[in-house]
This record gives sequence, structure tokens and C-alpha cells, in this order.
Amino acid sequence: MSTKQLQKPLFDFSSIQLILPGFILCCVIAAAASFVSNQYGGPKFLYALLIGISFHFLVDNPKCVKGIEICAKKLVRVGVALLGVRIAISDISDLGLLGVVALAGGVVLTISFSMLLSRILKLPYMLGLLAGGATGICGISAAMAVSSTLPQNEDNEKYTLLTAIGVAAFSTAAMVLYPLIVGTFNLSVSEAGLFLGGSIHDVAQVVGAGYIISPEVGDAATLAKMFRVAMLMPVIMFLVVALRSEREKFDGKEGKRQPLIPFFLVMFAVFIIINQFGFIPEAAVTQISQLSSWCLVISIAALGVKTSFEKLIGLGWKPIALLFSNTIFIALYMLTMVYLSRVINA
Repeated sequence: MSTKQLQKPLFDFSSIQLILPGFILCCVIAAAASFVSNQYGGPKFLYALLIGISFHFLVDNPKCVKGIEICAKKLVRVGVALLGVRIAISDISDLGLLGVVALAGGVVLTISFSMLLSRILKLPYMLGLLAGGATGICGISAAMAVSSTLPQNEDNEKYTLLTAIGVAAFSTAAMVLYPLIVGTFNLSVSEAGLFLGGSIHDVAQVVGAGYIISPEVGDAATLAKMFRVAMLMPVIMFLVVALRSEREKFDGKEGKRQPLIPFFLVMFAVFIIINQFGFIPEAAVTQISQLSSWCLVISIAALGVKTSFEKLIGLGWKPIALLFSNTIFIALYMLTMVYLSRVINA
């Protein structure tokens, strides 16, 4: 054995030292955002974004940059994969055929509407996909998942952050306003659950809006929302295949084929199947769901650190108009489906 081999350390700590400062920074921001959310209410994702933006001056710090990059691009995939434990295929039967068709149609039509409107407004297709996916599926989690299928460049990060901020703001507003709509139109428990779960973007806001009305509406809204979360799988699968060549081109890996199905998406499906057969104890499901949430909050904090308000302001009013229009579109669509179900069941 050579002297060099004898002197070689068992563990190379240099790579850990490069990652650790930025990783700790993002974790601290995520912890602060969660604390503020728990103490004073409001979406922790939005807090993580805003606090992260205030630390933008560290994005070029050589001690932090590696850890921030890993949190922003890698950790999000772990969080999305772990989302699978929250979904059980057997729950779909409780929604009924019309509920399933209405919710699945809402996802497809909202993304299509967003893509069409982004073209009319002359916005990039990436923003149309991100805004449509976030509004149609499950808010910031969906925005992060869709972002992982797009070419990984500076524009993608900028649009992802803008989508996350906008969808968090509109989702919070919907949590407060939509229960008033339920009362105004005198919706039943099942109708209110379908409307709230099918139109509000983020899971936390759906739960909040539902339980403001009653525990029964809260349960119904959560079930409808989890079906929309389950729609994340086929949508991401489609985008992975459709954008594969363009992603390779932007990533500078033309000629080197990327896997048809990313590993994080495979794990997402595996967790759904395992949960369907009840192999994961309820306590473990809760813990894994919390871990998934932490991964996503840390990732969104890292994305906040990487982006400045100046860049967001430079995008103008059109992205906000896009997100607002998507929010109105899916709300009107779900109200239409609710009244259609009332006519059919009459």
C-alpha cells in the first residue's frame, strides 16, 4: 500500500464543509418561518419566501452558495417524493364519479387555461405551466414539482418564486373569502367540500377554510384536495416526458439521455402504493408528512435567498394578472360543477 493511500482520510469532509453553511442558513429560515406561522397564523411557505429574500445578500457568498443550491434544487425532490404517503387510492371512491371527473377536469382545464392566457399575455410558457400547475393542483408544492421538470436556469427559479408568492397570497385570501361564498349559495356539506377542496390552492388553506365552516366540511374539503394532490403524479409524468429533450438542451447534456422517469417520481408512486395497502402506520405517515413539509419549506427558503425583489418587480403586472385569472377560473369552474351535481342529483 502506498504512502498516499495510507494518508488518505476515511471521510472527505471538504464537500460537507462546502454544503453545511448554506444548508444551515436555509434550515434556520425555515424554522423561523414555521415558528411565526405556528404563533401568529398564516402560511409558513410565504414566510419562508419573504425571510429568504431578506438574506439575498448571501447568495454569492462562497461559503453558502453550494448548500443553497442543493436545498433549492435537490431537497425539493425529496419533499415531493414523500408527499405520496398522504394519498390513498381507496379514498377516491368516496368522492363519487362526478366528483372525480370534476376535480380531474379542473386540473387539466386550469393548466390549459393558464397556458393559453400566458400566450395571450406574451409570457413564457414556463410561467404558464408553473402558474397553472400551482393553481390547479396543490399550490406551492405543485409549483416546486413542476419546476423540477423544467430547464434549470435563472428564469425558471425567478418564475417559480413569483408563482409561489402569488399562489400563497391568493390561497390565503381564498381561505378567508370562500367560506362566505359557501354560506351565500347555501351549499351542502358535500358541495362545500367539493368547492373548497377543488378551488383553493394549498392544502393548509383548504383545511383552514373547511374547518371554519364545520368539521364535516373540513373532512370533505380535505378529501377533495388530496385527490388533486394525487393528480400531481400523472401531470409531472407527462411534463417529464414532454420536456425531456428541452431540459437536456438547457442543462448542457445534449446527447446524454436523462432517465425517462426521475427517481423522486418513482418514490412518489411507491409511497402511494405502500400507503394504499396500509403498510405504513398512521404515526409514521404523520411523521413522514411533516418531513416532506420541512423539505419543501427549506427548499422554498433557499429559492427566496436566490431571488431579489428587484427581479420580481421587473417582471411587471402580467404574471400577477395570470395568477389572479387562474384563481377566478378554477373557482367559477368548481361552482359550475357543484350546481351541475345538484341538477343531476335532484
